[in-house]
Formats: sequence, C-alpha cells, structure tokens
Amino acid sequence: MHDSQCDDPRGIREGATGIQAASRMLNVAVQAVIFDWGGTLTPWHAVDHEVLWRDVCTPHFPAGQAAGVAAAIRTAEHELWAETGTAHTSATLAQVMERAGVEPTDALLAGYFETWDPHTLTDPEAAPLLRELRERGLRIGVLSNTMWPRSAHERVFSRDEILDLIDAAVYTSEIPWAKPHPEAFRAVMAAVGVDDPAACVFVGDRPYDDIHGAKSAGMRAVLIPNSDVPPFDEAVPDAVITRLSELPALLDRW
Repeated sequence: MHDSQCDDPRGIREGATGIQAASRMLNVAVQAVIFDWGGTLTPWHAVDHEVLWRDVCTPHFPAGQAAGVAAAIRTAEHELWAETGTAHTSATLAQVMERAGVEPTDALLAGYFETWDPHTLTDPEAAPLLRELRERGLRIGVLSNTMWPRSAHERVFSRDEILDLIDAAVYTSEIPWAKPHPEAFRAVMAAVGVDDPAACVFVGDRPYDDIHGAKSAGMRAVLIPNSDVPPFDEAVPDAVITRLSELPALLDRW
C-alpha cells in the first residue's frame, strides 16, 4: 500500500498541524455563536423567483412591459448570484437593477420586500434559543450572503422580535466578499468582538458556503441540512442538528 503522506514530510507536518488545531479547538471555550439567515434562522422552502418578480412588477409597469421587466431583473439576479458562487464576491440589489436596466422606485422596492414577507418568517425556535445563548453570556452574530440592504433584514428581525437578541450582523451586501471567502467570516468575528475563530461556532444550512467556509476560517461548524441545497463532499461539519432547539445540548458537550 502506498501512502503519499508518508512519503512527504510536509504532508506529515500538515496532518499533525490539523490534528493539533482540532484538539485545540475542542479545548477553547465557545464565546460566540454565528448564524446564517435564510435556511437557518428562517426555515428553508422553495420560492419561484420568476413568479415573485412578475408579482412585484405587475402593479408598477404597463401590462405589456411588466413581464419583460421582471424577466430582465430575474436574469440579472441569477447572473450576479452565479458570479458570487464562483468568485465569492458580493453583490447588491442596486447592482441587479442596474444590470437589468431598471430604475426602481421606492414603491417598487417596498412592494418587493413586502412580497417576501411570507417567505422570511423566523423559525419559532429562534427567539427562545437566542435568549438562552445570551443568558449563557455568548455573543450572537449573523452572517448572510445577501443582496438586500441592512434595513430590509432589520425590518424582518424587528417584525419577528429577535433584532434585540442579535449582537452584530454582517450582510455581504455591505462588504466586498461573500461566504465561503474567509474575509466574510473575519468580518463577522470582528463585529461580534471575538478574535479567536476556535471560540466561534457557525450554524448554517449550506455545506459549501457555511460549513466549508466556517471550517476553513478555523471555526466549528454545525449543519442544519435541507434537501434543496447542493452537497459538498469536502465539507465535514463538527455536528449536524435538525432543529435550532438542539443547539444548546450540543454546546454543552463542547
């Protein structure tokens, strides 16, 4: 049997370093828990974006134009998300509109966010969980790959009465990078005031963006799986839970 790592002293050193890092992580007390938003704090469900954009545009454009405008916006949105997926750079809703050639009115944008209301309801288990984490003295953060402005997210969190339970949030629409880029994770660490990634636990539903990204940044990572998110074989979570309410018991074991 040939083991290339045994033939490569560098491989031995790197393997040992990885073991040492994992051992150290388990001996570092958790100081912060950082959550993904969509699919984590808000339960995942499928949304037909083409239909959503048509519903948004129909009241604001002539009947013969609304479908075309909606299609242009959806195409631009899809293209920018694809670029985020490959380059790990962020994008904004304003960039979507610019690429689509649309000058959005305040009324159009307000209608867009209102159309999302039924799709952004916070998991009922989130508020009790965040209160318990806060009682334990843990910092609570949010890191979301999003094109939305901060105000849109804070509107959702305020509506669902969890805004005051979050110590800091980083929205990639406000920084150059998106998950899984390590700078996105460093940004949220700075926001919650924790220097050591080993003292942070990241909770998310996307194996590549959330789990691989957090682990690469030196954090512990907890997966809440859902069937619609693509797998990523190299992403090995430190734990898997099916409900937010399972997190405190997991943290007790750490």
